[in-house]
Amino acid sequence: MNKKMNFLDFEDAVQKSLDFIIPSNFTEIISIFNAIGRVLSKDVICVKNLPSFNNSAMDGFAIKFEDAGKTLKINKVIFAGDKGEKVKESLSSNECYKIMTGAKVPNDADTIIPIENCIDVTNESVTIPSDIKKGANLRLKGEEQKEGNVLFTKGEELTSSHITLLASQGITMIEVYKQISIAVLSTGNEIKEPWENADEEEIYNCNSFALVSQLKEKGFNATYSGVIPDDLEKSKEFIKNLKNFDVILTTGGISMGDADFVGEAFLQNGLEILFHGVNIKPGRPIMMGKMDKSVVVCLPGNPLTAMVNIYLFVIPMLRKIQGYKAFYHTILKAKNMSKFNTKKGRVNIVLGKTVNAEFKVTRDNKYGSGMITALYESNSILVTNENTSTLEENQDVRVISFNSTFDNNQTDIFN
Repeated sequence: MNKKMNFLDFEDAVQKSLDFIIPSNFTEIISIFNAIGRVLSKDVICVKNLPSFNNSAMDGFAIKFEDAGKTLKINKVIFAGDKGEKVKESLSSNECYKIMTGAKVPNDADTIIPIENCIDVTNESVTIPSDIKKGANLRLKGEEQKEGNVLFTKGEELTSSHITLLASQGITMIEVYKQISIAVLSTGNEIKEPWENADEEEIYNCNSFALVSQLKEKGFNATYSGVIPDDLEKSKEFIKNLKNFDVILTTGGISMGDADFVGEAFLQNGLEILFHGVNIKPGRPIMMGKMDKSVVVCLPGNPLTAMVNIYLFVIPMLRKIQGYKAFYHTILKAKNMSKFNTKKGRVNIVLGKTVNAEFKVTRDNKYGSGMITALYESNSILVTNENTSTLEENQDVRVISFNSTFDNNQTDIFN
């Protein structure tokens, strides 16, 4: 593999990583009980008016508005669930219905007065106040949603609110995009799994566990597929067996070291490189491309760098592949609480904690790319442009929260 890297501008790398993605077109039909976090693969149309009949929003009395201020005889009591003859129009002059919340309102009543607002309430009659509003507390058929309306659009992520509306329509099965398959791998002979014994010269494999859990937090199921050996022939054979995955994520083995065989092993398996090297700190060696039908992302081996770059680059890509219509990070506005310096000449990714729209840089921006606790101490990132060398105290900044939502439209993230 050519050891020389031509570093791509950060903006170009982000755009390239999204432009070459083709959203999934594989769908499946699932129960709404299992649909939280899944992505709609087609629009959902209203099939039943909401509400499906005129009904009362309160326990009270259903009257004709013209009878405001009068004492009315109670014609009958209507309960939720009553239908047919029980809710047929039958009001005579100076009469009303006593009605319960959710009960169907006969067509000859147009206003509901709560019990507590009425005067001289007995089992036979009630006096209606004079200062009432026509149509009060009456929920009209179809006022919320009408048959034929588009309830949800393709690409929406299903939440409990969606499930509520679907159930109100009698929809229990829904078509969604099939979940993409993601393989997560590490590299290096010095790597030991957490369940193995590691001596002083070996390190535990935290990268893969970090990435799998990070992806799970964002709604993706990833499979930890092991450690790629630091040997070209063994790496080639290992990678050949990964081509059934939609996405392959690796950490390490793609920089300039003599034992960094991963990039070459991918190339010999047909990888077409989109880019290799981005002008950012940390994360320069990041590589992306496509191998047959698999999207390949090779991240740097340092834990902090890998986690930050998967958040900036990979999660938006995965959301686009999965069919989400919102895959750009939401940008939050905050005030920088302490002055700190960044390296001019490249884009800097800066960790910090944002609370109540105030950004406090982590450890004065003095931490190594291999550090782990700096991530634990942070909940957001700030991205500088190449010309920035200092962020001043009380300066307005833009940040991305690790818990942020996603937008349909791209927003400038640079400070």
